[in-house]
Amino acid sequence: MVLKNTFSLHLSQKLCFYFLFLSQLISAQVKIEVEVLSPFLDANKPLFIALDFNKWNPGDPAYILNKEKENLYSIVLENVPSSFEYKFTQGSWMLVEGTPSGEGLPNRSFDRNVTKSSIVKAKILGWEKQVAYDIIVDNIPENTPKDAEIFVSGNFNNWESGNVDYQLKRNIQGQYTTRIYSDLAKLEFKFTRGTWESVEARESGKARPNRIIYRSSDINNKSVNVTIEGWEDLLGTLHVYSLFDFLLLFAVFQGVLLVIAIPLIQNANVEANRWLILSIVISSLSILFYLMSNFQVFVNRFPRIVIIHDFIYFIYAPIFYFYLIKLLYHVKFLPSKWYLHFLPLLIQFFVYLPYLIQNDKTFLLDLMEQKPMLTFTFGGTGILGLLWNLYYWNLFRKTIVAYKLEFQTNLSYEQNLNYLNTVSVIQFVVLCFWAFSIVAILVGNYFNIDNIRLFENSVDLTWLAFSIITYFVGYFAIHQSETFKAQPQKISIFDDLLETAVNLNQKVVANDPEHIKKDVEKLEKFMADHSPFKNPKVSLNELASQIQIPSHLLSKIINDHYHQNFFDFINHYRIEEFKKMVIDPKNQNLTFLGLAYEVGFNSKTAFNRSFKKITNQTPREYLDSIKLQ
Repeated sequence: MVLKNTFSLHLSQKLCFYFLFLSQLISAQVKIEVEVLSPFLDANKPLFIALDFNKWNPGDPAYILNKEKENLYSIVLENVPSSFEYKFTQGSWMLVEGTPSGEGLPNRSFDRNVTKSSIVKAKILGWEKQVAYDIIVDNIPENTPKDAEIFVSGNFNNWESGNVDYQLKRNIQGQYTTRIYSDLAKLEFKFTRGTWESVEARESGKARPNRIIYRSSDINNKSVNVTIEGWEDLLGTLHVYSLFDFLLLFAVFQGVLLVIAIPLIQNANVEANRWLILSIVISSLSILFYLMSNFQVFVNRFPRIVIIHDFIYFIYAPIFYFYLIKLLYHVKFLPSKWYLHFLPLLIQFFVYLPYLIQNDKTFLLDLMEQKPMLTFTFGGTGILGLLWNLYYWNLFRKTIVAYKLEFQTNLSYEQNLNYLNTVSVIQFVVLCFWAFSIVAILVGNYFNIDNIRLFENSVDLTWLAFSIITYFVGYFAIHQSETFKAQPQKISIFDDLLETAVNLNQKVVANDPEHIKKDVEKLEKFMADHSPFKNPKVSLNELASQIQIPSHLLSKIINDHYHQNFFDFINHYRIEEFKKMVIDPKNQNLTFLGLAYEVGFNSKTAFNRSFKKITNQTPREYLDSIKLQ
């Protein structure tokens, strides 16, 4: 009897424990039934519930509601807390429930102490009004696979390339369409076929920038019609490369040939040509990297290729400057503070270093999203690079002008350095395109204008103009004879005097009028008796040696007594001799150019320019005036 009572007691305890566990289990479940009285914003998307205990994830597949019947959906929540908050969505916060008028709703709440039932009934009366964009693709490339799935990816979905929620559907008109809900002020996006390897491109296969839509205050279901021109992984046979690409490739190829040819062919200006070769190598590599950065296939494999060519901003100009001073001035060594010319390059390297060591995927995502810090860094570097190159362009111009003044003081002939003037003009064109690119992008951002195509074209023209410099400098460097080396001067703010311009050991001659008068007479007698001006290569030092007058004193006599430099002094004698010869009957069989060579000019251009400068007439005008007399 005692044993039986004990068994009954244990059985009763187990049953009580079982029923208690069952009641707790039932109480931990909550079934939510919702009646949808307002049409879905997107009929193709299911209904979700977002809760505070699932971190308010609006599209968690574990919290998708099941359709019980027309307009009635439900979900059973297991092991829920005693109280929680929730809302209904269609997979994103852009598709969230609201009032019938489109206003937002406060969070719904559940409290077990208030709501005794484990079944919660709710109604969706409307949806929160959101900014919507209907994307309509009118045309796709002919080589698009028939079974291709097309997606839209952008800053509204974290740039997911194959998100099924943003897959385009084909309508009865054959267009591909989708709707994007976003309250972003600037919507950026691209089309893909599911991966970034199959992203849209220009018709040529060249990478295209992000498409941009700026939000307006009255936008509501805005229709955006676009055309997909090409795919980066499906290049057409006729549009693999554009003419622009071929020109840049040819410039790179030309640079390689010049790097090989210059040291083999040219024996003059050896030290200067070493700097020229270095500048050609740097410019050719930068052009190549820029060209490669326009194709996503290279960017996907080597993401940093899109910023490597930026380093030319601060390295090319100092290298070209060193080429000029080695070509034109009598210098054995670089300035003592030469490293200051490359200080901005060093700063740029450390500024870019975080991006150079950044994870490839993160870097590409930041690039696609155009993160503000990244945009500020690269944009600011471009502006500073422009200012830096403007300074050096002015430095190049001053260097050439100072050199011309110097050789006119020492030489009687013109050197073939006009190509440097041509290079200076091309460099100025490059800077103009560069400045226009910066202005275009700043104006576009400030006024919310999508002028990215204008910016792209301007940048392309900048690089195309820059590539032309290689042709001119390289070609003329091969044919350039040894240049006259002028005395060094302080031109750059970073340079000291490279060498002493004046020989301090030279004997200073007093300004004795009688002594100067004798030297002038000596000079004029020698010019009349020996006609040294007929030597096309006569120099100040050579003439000073012939008449046995120190070169610095001869220069002073020509400057002070004749108020001319040596170049104009010699050419004045040549012009006077030409005037005599042109009216001499025995020279009638000679042309103007033949006579010009006879009197010492070494080119037609130099003769015409000097004749016009000295007589204010052309040779033909002078001859006609003689005939009239």
